[in-house]
Amino acid sequence: MENVQINPLGNNPEVQIPDPCVSSCNFYCEGDKILNQESEISAMEEDESSESLADSMVCDSGSRLVPNGFRKPNCSEEIVLFVNAGSKESIEPDFGISFRDDKFFEGGDTFQTEELISSGGDYPFIYQSARLGDFCYRIDGLSPGDYFLDLHFVELINIDGPKGMRVFNVFVKDEMILSDFDIFSIVGSNKPLQLVDARVSIKDDGLLVLRFEGILGSPVVSGICVRRAPPRESVPHVNCEYFVCNNCATEIKYPSTQKTKVRMKSTAKYEKTIQELSDKLQRKTDECYQSWMSWTATNEQLEKVRMDLDNKTFQTYTLDQTLEKQADKLGAISNKYEKEKKYWAVAINNLQNKVKVLKREHMQLSCEAHDCADTIPDLSKMVSAVQTLVEQCEDFKVKYNEEQMKRRKLYNQVQETKGNIRVFCRCRPLSKSEVSSGCASVVEFDAAKDGELGILSSGSAKKTFKFDRVYTPKDGQADVFADASPLVISVLDGYNVCIFAYGQTGTGKTFTMEGTEVNRGVNYRTLEELFKIANERSETFSYSISVSVLEVYNEQIRDLLATSTSKKLEIKQASEGFHHIPGIVEAKVEDINEVWNVLKAGSSARAVGSNNVNEHSSRSHCMLSIMVRAKNLLTEVCTKSKLWLVDLAGSERIAKTDVQGDRLKEAQNINRSLSALGDVISALANKSSHIPYRNSKLTHLLQDSLGGDSKTLMFVQISPSDHDLSETLSSLNFATRVRGVELGPARKQIDTGELQKMKMMLDKARQESRSKDEAMRTLEESLQNLESKAKGKDQIYKNQLNKIKELEGQLELKTSLHGQSEKQISLLSERLKGKEETCERLQQKVVELENKLKDLEEFKSTAYQEKVNYLEKKLKEQVQEHESRSVILQYKVAKIYYCINMEVWLT
Repeated sequence: MENVQINPLGNNPEVQIPDPCVSSCNFYCEGDKILNQESEISAMEEDESSESLADSMVCDSGSRLVPNGFRKPNCSEEIVLFVNAGSKESIEPDFGISFRDDKFFEGGDTFQTEELISSGGDYPFIYQSARLGDFCYRIDGLSPGDYFLDLHFVELINIDGPKGMRVFNVFVKDEMILSDFDIFSIVGSNKPLQLVDARVSIKDDGLLVLRFEGILGSPVVSGICVRRAPPRESVPHVNCEYFVCNNCATEIKYPSTQKTKVRMKSTAKYEKTIQELSDKLQRKTDECYQSWMSWTATNEQLEKVRMDLDNKTFQTYTLDQTLEKQADKLGAISNKYEKEKKYWAVAINNLQNKVKVLKREHMQLSCEAHDCADTIPDLSKMVSAVQTLVEQCEDFKVKYNEEQMKRRKLYNQVQETKGNIRVFCRCRPLSKSEVSSGCASVVEFDAAKDGELGILSSGSAKKTFKFDRVYTPKDGQADVFADASPLVISVLDGYNVCIFAYGQTGTGKTFTMEGTEVNRGVNYRTLEELFKIANERSETFSYSISVSVLEVYNEQIRDLLATSTSKKLEIKQASEGFHHIPGIVEAKVEDINEVWNVLKAGSSARAVGSNNVNEHSSRSHCMLSIMVRAKNLLTEVCTKSKLWLVDLAGSERIAKTDVQGDRLKEAQNINRSLSALGDVISALANKSSHIPYRNSKLTHLLQDSLGGDSKTLMFVQISPSDHDLSETLSSLNFATRVRGVELGPARKQIDTGELQKMKMMLDKARQESRSKDEAMRTLEESLQNLESKAKGKDQIYKNQLNKIKELEGQLELKTSLHGQSEKQISLLSERLKGKEETCERLQQKVVELENKLKDLEEFKSTAYQEKVNYLEKKLKEQVQEHESRSVILQYKVAKIYYCINMEVWLT
């Protein structure tokens, strides 16, 4: 400490500090720090009262968290290494610090953003990249010694929080330096946070190991800075104590015993103040208790008065309800009488109309009886004519079914001549990024109309591939679907069909199959054609169409239409022989709008990821299954067919995509399933006795549509860029192998269950025809009974006339009773009005009592209490009188209600 004054009296503990300074000074000095007593006490209280969240996360006592970005150091030589995590290139600014690219990691993924980093320091770009996931860093080549380690963090992903979305631990050589670390809870998002001055010792191997382990979410780091640490030196303890005067600012050295006395005085002063405050608190507590007791007693009295008043109010309310119920009963009786009056009037009119109708029917029956008697000889001729017409109709049905079978057979033969496995090749145009980077096209379309495609492989060498159809970049979605549309008719005729797109990532498979809302793909157009043809055949066929959307992700089947993904889906074989997935959602669709909604819901749930080839690459095989159940309304024959529309995941080498972690696992599973598809194609091409369908979930699902009783269409998607030449040749070679497969004739998928139903219906129809023959025999007998029935109806007519007379007499009695009841109801309504007036007066009195009760609470005088008691007695008397009157009124109303019920019962 500078300007140290030497005490000429030595270290004598008996030396006293002058009284003026002691009385006027509030400061003391200890060691090299001058502290104010009051500020020291307040600072200590503040430190003891709250411990910051950031300090609880730091496990190294020598390190600390700094909520700002990296600043330009005064001396750049102390920085040994600065690793910019997540960056792919090294940056070296003017002042000499080199920000190395990310090379020392093991595991994790990179993440970059263009978001503005607030308080990013002098070099905010280091916080715009990060490494994400469970990973570690192994930095070697360091010379042995002590170093300072600085870690730079920023929350770039969970920018909307909340706290606790990312919690992780950081270890240095198995020693934890950060525990339960949550960046967002300290600084929020897009703000830097540094852990500085974490001291580490490097041994002779020169290796520094950093490990990041996630607790909730994935760890993240943006920068790692290694600095040289100064050597640890032992600092001698200087036991210098000073007392500083507030008036003259003089530093006076005094022994520790004097300091102890000053502290004892200040402690006694604070203890006295605390005791005074405690006594004052006790007095206030006693006063509050007494006030609370008096307030409780007053509230109890007030509650009793309120309860009495509530009882009186409830009694008045019950009387009002009783009067309302009686009035409702009287109204119900009058309404019932009116309804019955109208009912009987309508009944009499109906009876009169029925009598008229019976008369007319009697005349008609008599005429029909005479006609039937005359036409019995011609009845046998009519029956024989009807039988001949039925036989002709059956012949026409048989001929029509034969023509339909011939038409479908010829159509299927035409499709089979084109090949049950057809391969179409489609090439996308060069993208803007490929044109800007100088990529050239290696595809020639000179013979595209003839189905030939040329590939410039190396130098002037040219390879030619032959397919069923070749589409140039100028061909649109409508041109592509025009060649695939004939297979739609095969699906409606009962054949299994599979259409899938194959190729590397970024060649347009998803665009070909799904398209956009403006430019639809094969999926939407196929279903649109299905509904169109189904509507055209609605007179002879009925169709039921259901759609399922699923994906094969990491050799697991996921239902993209299911709300929960906890249920595991497996492929089963039904008793009829076809494969199905129990528990999968089948959305029944009626029109194309419902189909589009289902397709959008399935596409949004598909797994996608990013790699070096495509930013939004499909990481799964998306499979759209359309189940078509058809029924011939003439022959009652039912079919059940399936259409697969498959968007395969990208087929490219792992070395080209440069993926790691989960992306590496996804790429391996994708290539494995595509390899299994190639094995199935090779086995079909070689006509092997064993087809390895079960090597992959993809081929196992498509077993019904890749075998010999189905039709398959493959779109091979290629890129024209020379950068993708190897992937393009691989895709074209695979497509050539597929085109070489020869399948047998397609087989119609007959629904055996529906066939059994048809047989049962045929037996039932035969029984019905027999019963009709018996009915024809009984028809002659029924004609003879018509005359006897006509005679019986004459007697019924006479009985109806007698009933009408009786009903007219009852109607006259009802009208007289109705007049009497109307008079009684008028008298009761007048009495009820009088009761309502008395109730209103009682309510007014209750309001007056409530007002007087409020005055009682304000003044608390005994005179008001006596008046309230007097009013309560009066109120009780009036309530008693009202109750006696209400009992008399109830008795009269019950008597009237009884008389009316008796009259109704007698009538």
